Amino acid sequence: MRLISRLQSIIVVLLLVVLITACGSPTPPKTFAPDGKVVERAIALSLTQAQQNLSNQLTTLLPESEISKITVTQLEPLYLGKLPTYHLQGSYRVVLKLSDTKVEKQDNQFDIYLQRQIEGKTWRLLKKEPDGEQWLSYSLERF
Repeated sequence: MRLISRLQSIIVVLLLVVLITACGSPTPPKTFAPDGKVVERAIALSLTQAQQNLSNQLTTLLPESEISKITVTQLEPLYLGKLPTYHLQGSYRVVLKLSDTKVEKQDNQFDIYLQRQIEGKTWRLLKKEPDGEQWLSYSLERF
């Protein structure tokens, strides 16, 4: 009788542990977060998109840009569309090479979402649409 009572107690404890663990929201491991090159490509793509819009309005050529000193201050793993996604915030330094001058800007802030694709080899930059309900997705492979 004592053995049965003890087994019942163990089973109840195990069930509670499983239930408590199952209620927690799973997150992707931080060890699979994007490396520095992926973050740099995402920042470069974001910067190019912003410059392209401005360049089109001003009818000028895009400046060359050089990104360095990337510092990630916050990393939040989450799932979007069942794929591991990482919300990164931080700062970087950029040098813009205009036709005859260079402009350096320190401490530029970034706030990006990077999503690892199913095969685990490629990354996409995600941006929320202005209405905030849909995500736009950009491949980092060509960049």
